[in-house]
Amino acid sequence: MSESGTLETMEPNPVWVKDAYSDTVDVLARHAAELEYHVWGGDWCKDCRAQLPDFGAALEAAEIPKSKIHHYPTEKEDDGSKTGPKVEEYGVEYIPTVVVERDGEEIARFVEEEPVPIAVYLANEIEAKLE
Repeated sequence: MSESGTLETMEPNPVWVKDAYSDTVDVLARHAAELEYHVWGGDWCKDCRAQLPDFGAALEAAEIPKSKIHHYPTEKEDDGSKTGPKVEEYGVEYIPTVVVERDGEEIARFVEEEPVPIAVYLANEIEAKLE
């Protein structure tokens, strides 16, 4: 895990069905060695609690090394803004946010919610950029 801490919400969902997402897992696995995942979230955040366990399970199914997954626990201020490690550096306004990088360059970003799960969304972006 990163030096920034860990997010309990990234613990893999034990009932996540790998077979239902085999295409997604295949894409993530093909790029396991070259991509870094930066995950902002809060264990207090309902969107994070709903989405991140499945994302954690997808990363685990794709055998993404833990050293490639960086957690940034985020807090919410009274005005709704987010604070935490690298929030300003990466322009994080909503959580969960997941940034995928290759050699320090951002190639995909998931912000708060999409019509598909985080892993599916990012796999589609990775495929479009790298394959």
